[in-house]
Amino acid sequence: MHSDLWPLALGSLLLLALWLGPLPERARGSFSAHMIMHMGIVAVAAPLLALGLTRRFGARLPAMPASFALVATFVEMVIVWGWHAPALHDAARVDLRVTLVEQGSFLLAGLLVWTAAFGGAGRAGRSPKLAGAGALLLTSMHMTLLGALLLFAPRPLYACATLCAPLSALTPLQDQAAGGAIMLSLGGLAYLFGGLALVGRLLRDEPAKEAAA
Repeated sequence: MHSDLWPLALGSLLLLALWLGPLPERARGSFSAHMIMHMGIVAVAAPLLALGLTRRFGARLPAMPASFALVATFVEMVIVWGWHAPALHDAARVDLRVTLVEQGSFLLAGLLVWTAAFGGAGRAGRSPKLAGAGALLLTSMHMTLLGALLLFAPRPLYACATLCAPLSALTPLQDQAAGGAIMLSLGGLAYLFGGLALVGRLLRDEPAKEAAA
């Protein structure tokens, strides 16, 4: 398979597994299952799709200013934190139409950040590369913060925690804490490693360019 097609294929297959498998039904009654689906989209499927898209179509995409990556991070943060506000989160757990909007916005937000980061890494100059790495590192920070708030909250934050899963093996607070731990471990680390990888690439490229000059 061509090197720019396997990430697209793998990311698409993962999305199908997340959305058409057992997780959506389980997520209606489990915050931690809902978080697995969320992190699977933004921290695994989105970077795979973004990598494939930038490899395949990067030359055809319009050049964006370095600040675009940071704007993308802000937009993604608003979307993620907004959907974890109690009213919106509860609505997404009980109304399929709201769930579809939520899941679609998670995918678009993830693609926005990862595509901006990978696109910047492929452009000439330090600024786009630094902005791309910074975007991923900032996203890691806000994901870690939100995950920590969910993990260490002293009480359930969502009405659906009690109403949606009265027979769950976990208490609502335990389920919420498990979801926070998933966001911390999968979400925070995925963006952190992505940002560090881009920084490492920039540091490797600079001496090579100086030697060539």
